[in-house]
Amino acid sequence: MPTPANLFTPLPDARQAEVFTDLLVRPGCRVERIVSQGQVTPPERPYQQAHDEWVVVLSGSARVLMDDVETALAPGDHLFIPAGRQHRVTFTDPAQPTVWLAIHIGEAASDA
Repeated sequence: MPTPANLFTPLPDARQAEVFTDLLVRPGCRVERIVSQGQVTPPERPYQQAHDEWVVVLSGSARVLMDDVETALAPGDHLFIPAGRQHRVTFTDPAQPTVWLAIHIGEAASDA
């Protein structure tokens, strides 16, 4: 029988570094929980993936810069990031954890 799990407990401490946890991995699809607390993507190292990604903020707050547009994300807000699109996180709340759910679509095993 499957054992249920909770996205919020236990919540890892992300004050020193973001914590990435794979929740489900299947061919061509990976679901990941990301916990951030004050981290941002360095401007000189934007993300650019070979696969699509869909993210939703479950708690906390963040901002993502893509195509010279900065988008503020609050709980419930979601964003689609097409394959090959440069993007970076410009803000996550330093006072509380920001919990993201990321779905990586069409990811090759070597991309993970």
